[in-house]
Amino acid sequence: MTAPTVIAVVVTRHRRDLLAKSLAVIAEQTRPPDHLVVVDNGPDDPAREAVADCRIPSTYLPSQRNLGGAGGFALGMLHALALGADWVWCADDDGCPADVAVLPTLLDVARTRGLAIVSPVVVNINDPDLLAFPLRRGLTWKRRREELQGPGDADFLPGIASFFNGALFSAAALDVVGVPDYRLFFRGDEVEIHRRVVRSGLPFGTTLRAAYAHPDGSAEFKPMLRGRFHAQDPSDETKRYFTYRNRGYLLSQPGMRRIGMLEVFRFGLYFLGTKRDPRAFAQWLRLVRQGRAERFYRP
Repeated sequence: MTAPTVIAVVVTRHRRDLLAKSLAVIAEQTRPPDHLVVVDNGPDDPAREAVADCRIPSTYLPSQRNLGGAGGFALGMLHALALGADWVWCADDDGCPADVAVLPTLLDVARTRGLAIVSPVVVNINDPDLLAFPLRRGLTWKRRREELQGPGDADFLPGIASFFNGALFSAAALDVVGVPDYRLFFRGDEVEIHRRVVRSGLPFGTTLRAAYAHPDGSAEFKPMLRGRFHAQDPSDETKRYFTYRNRGYLLSQPGMRRIGMLEVFRFGLYFLGTKRDPRAFAQWLRLVRQGRAERFYRP
């Protein structure tokens, strides 16, 4: 039987040093990708040399317009499919596989479980015992890797995945769900893909046998009511704009409409009750309405 063709897709912008470290770990996999596609959203500070130094056959795609994470992954995924990929392995430039066995583990889990998409658990790059992003299970939030393990099938979480941090997509899955929506630019593009995957009925999940290391992203998630609820509140104005605008669009889509009113309650409670900032809540409402109306203007 012919071995499947795996193509890694990485999106970068102005992070040559971090990209070089990530590519080095990708190249060291005990089953390395057959090809590497790097989409560079910042050719004014090009990463061409970092890509050229990688030991994997590579394609460097500089974009004169910043496509964001959504557009970058869309371009990279389509290029990988055009090259004949059976599997597409996605990664950002500020994270990397936690060890040299991540890709072969993902391939093995996908094969043995019959998965269309499989993701490693995303851990804090400075402390692998912590999650890079808090994960909600029911009404509780998990922040440690060990908290994800449970009875029964303890090393696999069905229906949960972090798609742009080390996830492995089959080409057949991309035929069904498509590629990220360029209009979202960044923030929420991963949630939108998750929505499509869930509605497609494709089997997917996260294996705890493999990890992807990523900088800590938990600071944006602010707890309230003694940690029973959280609200995402980025400190950066640009991130806040895209986060809330894109969330408005997502909440208007099939599969997510039911949680719309809960979001108004949750963020109202956070901005008015916890943060005590009515202007911030008004901004959140304005951006959510903008996204719902599909007014995808860049700030």
